[in-house]
Amino acid sequence: MKTATIPSLRVNPELRSAAESVLLDGESLSGFVEASLKAQIASRQMQQAFIARGLASAEESRLRSEYFSVDSVLGDMDALLAKAAR
Repeated sequence: MKTATIPSLRVNPELRSAAESVLLDGESLSGFVEASLKAQIASRQMQQAFIARGLASAEESRLRSEYFSVDSVLGDMDALLAKAAR
């Protein structure tokens, strides 16, 4: 598989110094940037999936005309937590 490059990123010296100050032993700045990019991509994918699930759930509730009160949901969650604590 061929590799591709990410465009160069110009940053102020303070940001570069801050990034370099948190590098782990043997970690390069390029490796840090790559790991950060991967983490941000994963985070945004999870956020998009979460929003999609929420919108699908809202649509299903509208179609079924089935809604639950906040107190009911929180009560159920409290019961689950109490059961798990036992």
